[in-house]
Amino acid sequence: MKITTWNVNGLRAALNKGLLDWVKSYQPDVLCLQEIKARPEQLEAGHLEALRQHFPRHTWNPAQRPGYSGVATLSRIQPLESFTGLGDPAYDGEGRTIVSRYPGFRLYNLYVPNGQHDHGRVPYKLDFYQRLLDQCDALHAQGENLILCGDFNTAHQPIDLKNPKQNENSTGFLPEERAWIDKFLEHGFVDIYRKLNPERVQYTWWTYRMNARARNIGWRLDYFLISPGLAERVQDAVTHDEVPGADHCPVSLVINANSD
Repeated sequence: MKITTWNVNGLRAALNKGLLDWVKSYQPDVLCLQEIKARPEQLEAGHLEALRQHFPRHTWNPAQRPGYSGVATLSRIQPLESFTGLGDPAYDGEGRTIVSRYPGFRLYNLYVPNGQHDHGRVPYKLDFYQRLLDQCDALHAQGENLILCGDFNTAHQPIDLKNPKQNENSTGFLPEERAWIDKFLEHGFVDIYRKLNPERVQYTWWTYRMNARARNIGWRLDYFLISPGLAERVQDAVTHDEVPGADHCPVSLVINANSD
């Protein structure tokens, strides 16, 4: 089973930049999109139909504010059930979460808030992490396996961004933001890409400014954090940093879906 996460920074734009061509080539079973900035009825009819041909099961959680945020989970496989939001109106109006339950695990499609250049939304971002972890702790206590994927808007360690020293006071690399990734790991999650690639330098986001992508001046902001009970079933974790179409690239988890 191939699960792909991709912050597309506008789904309509990404569809015009080759998203469907890449989907046809890679054939993910589940595609978790963030920052879709659109409702399904705003897509071109041909694009929506093409998405439905590849992924018959759609769950959309657009933001209340037009042209902002939003997530969508597109699947070839019928989930047992799907939910939108974290169950808290403080976060759920921004379209940041979809939870889909499949046999053997629960999949979270996440678009974690950005702390903003003036750090004005850092407290909101940290509160989101707290609410998410509280929910995950409760599910782990019930024996569930979880896959958290999406744009976490935080580079965890210096290896995860090109210029760590220059960004010590930048949101996305603040100590209090990075500490929350530590906390998820302390609560049992595995950063599966880093576990499989402890020393590999690869990024998932590049600013549009200063020709950053061509120069590979980037950050690793997109993750799969998984329950330890799933780690042995993982076959690969892939950063598709060659794929254009947005300021983020797709990231995939290849996992044995058989829970036996």
